[in-house]
Amino acid sequence: MNIPADLKYTESHEWVRAEADGSVTVGITEYAQDALGDIVFVELPKVGKSCTAGDDAAVVESVKAASDIYAPLSGVITAVNEAVAAAPDSINADAYSAWLFKLQPSDPAAIGGLLDAAAYGKATGE
Repeated sequence: MNIPADLKYTESHEWVRAEADGSVTVGITEYAQDALGDIVFVELPKVGKSCTAGDDAAVVESVKAASDIYAPLSGVITAVNEAVAAAPDSINADAYSAWLFKLQPSDPAAIGGLLDAAAYGKATGE
């Protein structure tokens, strides 16, 4: 399984990429999309929504199940990926380019508390 070393991860299978402007980009991992199977619907959060780390932020539905996507950090949603909502199967094609939303963290240093690639690999048994 592909677990890019330049990303951070959550135990609930979100990936997080720190951006140069201090924001973070969030999606679901290859492990999560594989477990879900064929993704058929994505519900994105509203831009401007405030989230606390661990809050439901989005929903991904597959032919098998619906899965909540959680905010990895506290902050405000600054952008959503409408292209992935229009083509949910793009997550199955490449989970690491099919981001879901961008978040401006209220505490940018909190990203340090997320899992690195090695810890995520260990958590998923990879």
